[in-house]
Amino acid sequence: MTESELEERAKRAAEILKAPTEYKVCEGCESIVREKAVFCPNCHGYRFDSDPARVVTQARLLGARPASSISQQDYS
Repeated sequence: MTESELEERAKRAAEILKAPTEYKVCEGCESIVREKAVFCPNCHGYRFDSDPARVVTQARLLGARPASSISQQDYS
């Protein structure tokens, strides 16, 4: 992962931290998705934790480290 990719993850995490009630954490893969999502775009899970404190904790964790999950782009 390049420095710019890590910076991009930190920027996305900062946006989530501004409005954690607009997001939720997938209980399948721990990705953060918009509150209106029905399924996780990464693992297709449908169970979420929408507690703002959990979203904040997860955003800080994900924003500070390289991506480790497989994304939809990896299948192409």
